[in-house]
Amino acid sequence: MNNIVKLSAPFGHLPITIESGKLAKLADGAVVVSYGETIVLVTAVSATAIKDGQDFFPLTVEYREKAAAVGRFPGGYFKREGRPSEKEVLTCRMTDRPLRPLFPKGYLYDTQIITTLLSADGENDPDILSINGASAALMVSDIPFAGPIGAVRVGRVDGKLVINPPHSQQELSDLDLVYVGTETEVLMIEGSGQEISEADFNSAMAFAQKEIQVVIGMQKELAKKLGKPKREVTLFTVPQQLLDIAYSVAGDRIEGALYTPSKVARSKAVGALKEEVKVKILEKHPTATGFQISQAFEYLQKKAFRKSVLQLHKRCDGRGEDQIRPLTGEIGLIPRSHGSSLFARGETQAVCLATLASMSEAQELDGYTGGDLTKRFILHYNFPPFSVGETGRFGGQNRREIGHGALAERSILPVIPSEVDFPYAIRVSSEVMESNGSTSMASVCGGTLALLDAGVPLKAPVAGISCGLVTEENESGEMGKYLLLTDILGSEDHYGDMDFKLCGTRVGITGFQLDLKLPGIPLKLMAEAVLRTRDARYRVLDFMDTIINKARPEMSKYAPRIEVVKIDPDKIGLLIGPGGKNIKGIQAESGAEINIADDGTVMIYCNNPEGMAVAKSRVEDLTVEIEIGKIYHGRVTGIKEFGCFVEVKPGKEGLVHISELSDTRVNKTEDVVKMAEEVWVKCIGVDEKGRVKLSRKAAMKERAEAASKV
Repeated sequence: MNNIVKLSAPFGHLPITIESGKLAKLADGAVVVSYGETIVLVTAVSATAIKDGQDFFPLTVEYREKAAAVGRFPGGYFKREGRPSEKEVLTCRMTDRPLRPLFPKGYLYDTQIITTLLSADGENDPDILSINGASAALMVSDIPFAGPIGAVRVGRVDGKLVINPPHSQQELSDLDLVYVGTETEVLMIEGSGQEISEADFNSAMAFAQKEIQVVIGMQKELAKKLGKPKREVTLFTVPQQLLDIAYSVAGDRIEGALYTPSKVARSKAVGALKEEVKVKILEKHPTATGFQISQAFEYLQKKAFRKSVLQLHKRCDGRGEDQIRPLTGEIGLIPRSHGSSLFARGETQAVCLATLASMSEAQELDGYTGGDLTKRFILHYNFPPFSVGETGRFGGQNRREIGHGALAERSILPVIPSEVDFPYAIRVSSEVMESNGSTSMASVCGGTLALLDAGVPLKAPVAGISCGLVTEENESGEMGKYLLLTDILGSEDHYGDMDFKLCGTRVGITGFQLDLKLPGIPLKLMAEAVLRTRDARYRVLDFMDTIINKARPEMSKYAPRIEVVKIDPDKIGLLIGPGGKNIKGIQAESGAEINIADDGTVMIYCNNPEGMAVAKSRVEDLTVEIEIGKIYHGRVTGIKEFGCFVEVKPGKEGLVHISELSDTRVNKTEDVVKMAEEVWVKCIGVDEKGRVKLSRKAAMKERAEAASKV
């Protein structure tokens, strides 16, 4: 009989439960993680043989939401789940990134982690469960893994730090920190803040490190009770003879190639040395594989890079450790875009385009797991292959593009004006033109400039910068010497140990993301990196201020203008009309787009003043009450012996008594007006039953007096 182990412990406002041994028993490791009524199944499987020609660690992490988890049918014709949503992709990435550094170096076995959402209560997000579940599944499996790790979400409500806040509480929080760490060190962070201070941010990370001990302890106990012995595996290593040949051929020249200033020239110089190494290795070892040769040369480059950075404090492009590359930028370069910018930092360059639209263009979300159902601010990030001088796949967004876009989006979102202050849907498209490190941070800076160019009244400009890390182990295998690098190049990201991105205003932090190649770093070092990025961020903001420091007072002539009209909510049906007849007619006549809120707020969007005037007039005609003392231009709809009825607004008419038709005696109504004739009338009263009294005589007199004064 199979053993089933179920552990539970307090973890925030609810207990977290981890169970193993009941479901998916053929997987190498499987756990079910529950929090409230949110439940995920996480499985881990790793192949026992390396595929022929395998030259990288093929770890894939999947997260899938099932409509059945919330008791719904999937949409669409086929009524089944389709391609992963943005939420699913981002959860995949958050689960993947802290796991990857904890597999043995040289482990090239196909490995797959799959998280399946079984139940969602709409209050407790499953992303934290996915990360903890992945670690737990690996811990109970026989797959080599240097865990466990623990994950927690930290919020701050009314100045108090809380863990795993439900969605209803997250709306009140000024911090959303997803923190992943080992028993003693930080491994990955991601999230956003409402301009929180660096000191508060560091305190939140320290708070999170203490809280994750709960799930780390649970995983240790689970592995002790149910874990399998770890399998014996063959790890890929480069033969020492190949490393020696590579060093003898290029050891004294690799540093000069790596430190060629231009990226293109640097690539050519390094490529030429690599070819020399390849020829020499094959000459002495004809059976050496391409991967072995590549890894031997990679080792040589990494060794030269680290030696130069740590011993000489010398970077690839000659900068100091805290120096930012030259900044350039401009706005208004694309005429038809509502706002546009070019932002460049060295050889990293992004063109950002801002587009404004009506609120009806806000993105609708499935929201299986709770949270927002619409998104009015969207930032899309596109990374074409030409940006790195290569050819490649060109089409839909990959996971990296979605992740980078999400980072830039949540970093700018805290300064986007509210819907009340600026009732537009907003989209920024970041088109990467050149890439040599931190294009996501260029997207934050360029996106901010484009929004200001579009006339979006941001609360404050936002800038982002990256911080790298190069370390050296001491004799005991612990981190000894280290150096932080501001604004890292692509090669510094590749050969270094950390890519920490932090965004914010002059007041505080708005967005952040940490990726490590190490199995963790101390919180003290993390705090040092936070301060380093703050100082660099201020310098970038100073530069951005020289381009544009506040929103343009006038929007582009191609951007839709907006007029807001407030109507009685009881008259919404009248404005819409049967089957939408009235609203569709107004939109067709004026070319405007009209959105109506439940509280009676009518938002009219139009690109031209004439159409705006027509649409606003028609809306008011249908919904505004007839006012006493106001003159109206109406149409005669009925003639009686005692006077005539005049329609002054669509569906609204009043009586002009025969005595009010003219300032002279009138014997018959038809002597003055005819059916369908258009006349000017003045409202002279409304009785207790709401019946409107009109006067043609009073209108003629007032209009004549007004004309005589001109």
